[in-house]
Amino acid sequence: MQQNFISCPRDLTKVKSKVVFNLTRRQIIGFSVAALLGVPSFFLIKAHADVNTAVMSMIVIMMPVFFFTMYEKNGRPLEVYLGHFIQAVFIRPKKRPYKTDNYYAAVTRLSKVRKEIDRIVRTSAKKK
Repeated sequence: MQQNFISCPRDLTKVKSKVVFNLTRRQIIGFSVAALLGVPSFFLIKAHADVNTAVMSMIVIMMPVFFFTMYEKNGRPLEVYLGHFIQAVFIRPKKRPYKTDNYYAAVTRLSKVRKEIDRIVRTSAKKK
């Protein structure tokens, strides 16, 4: 008797629902945007240049959209990585010194503050 096993992923958050033609919604939108950019550009360029130039130009115009649509690493799309890169390189400060709050220093500061409060309370009590 032969046993058939079906592989099932352990982490179901990585499973993406397919909509049409085994493509996700993101892929359908990306391919549609690429077609909306590439096809008109092909016909516009073909009117002024030969077909090979028009085809290569269409490919160059559509490739970034395909890359944004298909590239995914660790469950994050390319625009998330670009956002992290922009924040790390341009937005956040270059030097971020490591600062800690030492527990002993915090206790020492607290005891100094309490002594100061006690001194103020004693001097105000003597004045009355």
